Amino acid sequence: MKRYETFELTFSGPEPEGSQALADIQAKFSCGDETWNVKGFYDGNGTYKVRFLPQKEGHYTWAVSGVVNASGEEDCTVSETAHGMVQAEGTHFVYQDGTKYLPFGTTIYALAHQSEELIEQTLNTLSTAPFNKVRHCIFPKHYDYNHNEPQFYPFEKDADGKWDVHRPCFAYWAHFEKILNRLGEMGIETDLILFHPYDRWGFSKMSMEENKVYLDYALRRLAAIPYIWWSMANEYDLMFHLSENDWFEIEDTIVKNDPYGHLLSNHNCIKFYDFSRPAITHVCVQTIAFYKAAEWMDRYQKPVVYDEFCYEGDIQHEWGNISAFEMTNRFWKACSVGAYATHGETFFSEDEILWWARGGVLKGESPKRIAFLKDLLYSLPSPVEPWNEPRKLEPGQEEEPVNAAENPFIHLFNSVTDENAECIKMKGDNFNGHCGDDAFLKYFSGHQPSISSINLPENASYRIDVIDVWNMTRETLIEKASGYTDMKLPGKEGIAVLAVKITE
Repeated sequence: MKRYETFELTFSGPEPEGSQALADIQAKFSCGDETWNVKGFYDGNGTYKVRFLPQKEGHYTWAVSGVVNASGEEDCTVSETAHGMVQAEGTHFVYQDGTKYLPFGTTIYALAHQSEELIEQTLNTLSTAPFNKVRHCIFPKHYDYNHNEPQFYPFEKDADGKWDVHRPCFAYWAHFEKILNRLGEMGIETDLILFHPYDRWGFSKMSMEENKVYLDYALRRLAAIPYIWWSMANEYDLMFHLSENDWFEIEDTIVKNDPYGHLLSNHNCIKFYDFSRPAITHVCVQTIAFYKAAEWMDRYQKPVVYDEFCYEGDIQHEWGNISAFEMTNRFWKACSVGAYATHGETFFSEDEILWWARGGVLKGESPKRIAFLKDLLYSLPSPVEPWNEPRKLEPGQEEEPVNAAENPFIHLFNSVTDENAECIKMKGDNFNGHCGDDAFLKYFSGHQPSISSINLPENASYRIDVIDVWNMTRETLIEKASGYTDMKLPGKEGIAVLAVKITE
């Protein structure tokens, strides 16, 4: 047994009486004064399994009961490779052992429902790509460019041809877990989509009772795998037969059946989920409102992930034909203020193999530029936080004048409607971030100033670099600066400046 690695017990027993998904097998693991109660699962052919994710080192005892009765003990030692689950810490993420984790995701919705050859090609592509998180689904997907039939489905059918959630397809789950583990071995988290509306098989129209049986079995099998996040749905608000209370019940079912507390959120088409709910660990949004990131981080005190904001590609849909520069630009907008972003790619192909749904090979120009950004952010001393850059004060001036008579713009801003204020924020969006007083980042996005400034702390010295996000260059602009500093810039879009404290 290794800390943060899946521990598995296997037993032989009789076929379950009744539901195969809800087999009567459970286990208790104890270490010192801590105890974890977990459910086991039936894996077909008279085989039962119990999986456990050890959270600490030490001596464990375990006892299995139900259709199988057994007990034993194990010594849990430190793993040389595992960092544990990714968890939310304030408005950022971190592995359980404290290792930094900055999510740079991509989207391959139907990854697990392709031919073995295509899955292997996709995994090979991911092995050299910059992405450390993949959004993909348990259920197959039906949509434009998604017309293939998968090899397996999560359940078997009954005599009437209806999906029977009480009879899992064991070959499907073994195949799916193999993919999860391959990704995990590459350091890639699975942002696992549990429901979605793009369906021709009937999985999206199951009853709430069926949904809960399915979730119970899925979590029995998967909860002990460390590199999983729970995404309740992709575009949950398009599943019109489920009410808000149904989604709250789904959320509660996941929480009650997850002994370890994996990350949990819900993805929208238009209507955002209620991210203030205590069990929701992070904000997951589909939008291009990057100017809202700092506001949401402050409101929810949780990480903000822009998991969908259109895809690099050239298909007919407006969400699937932004340029490589615009994909790169949107990543920088999110990350420069301490939020996070997820890539997707949709280049037309006669064989209907588009990365965003089926994988294959990456064709776009944004991934290497995302890798450049990823390397830069990992090189910083801490995660980025939004930075409200102080304005320049005149000599002897301690604060800005707030008298409306002296500043008519203050009087105007105080009188605008909420709609006006939102438009002002959108027009004047600033993508500025900082790492305490160790580093300051300003991203100019589509603006192209040839002259600008940065207002740094006066009690420290900084080296200022100019970054071209498209050409992936970083050059020193000013060797030593402090306080209010004028800068001469290239006068082109896609420019950032990074000021890093000089340590003596």
